Amino acid sequence: MNPTLSILRTWSRRRWVLAVASGLAISFLVALPTAVIPNPIFGRAIEVTWWSYPVVVITGVLGGLLFATYVREGAAPEPKSPDADLDRASKLGAAGTLVSFFAIGCPVCNKLVLIALGATGAVTWFAPLQPFLALLSVVLMVIALRTRLRNEASCKVA
Repeated sequence: MNPTLSILRTWSRRRWVLAVASGLAISFLVALPTAVIPNPIFGRAIEVTWWSYPVVVITGVLGGLLFATYVREGAAPEPKSPDADLDRASKLGAAGTLVSFFAIGCPVCNKLVLIALGATGAVTWFAPLQPFLALLSVVLMVIALRTRLRNEASCKVA
């Protein structure tokens, strides 16, 4: 079995509950403002694409698992020490979530895209890039999760 995945089998119930709760929260935080989940506050000028729904689910699952890696197992906290891999994983996870937000959002409703490309450019240039942004977001979050899980099982050398 993959050593990264075997670490998940050692997680406590508390960690799994946090992973599920934070995964749901992340899914809603991405899906509500992008109107993937219809709501009275946010709307879309262009219909939701079919692949937006799986991206929201995958973002929630990976985001929840990634968030749960920050919960310490056991009673005593580990001493703080700067670790470049863990810092990089944090940045990759945050970037992946942000990129997924842009990937599933309405291209015409995104103010940054409208300012940069205009309405025609948003539909002509940005909309075709959104599936690739979705893939990039998933890859970034997988790398971040894998880094966090691998470092969880490693021992620090003095």
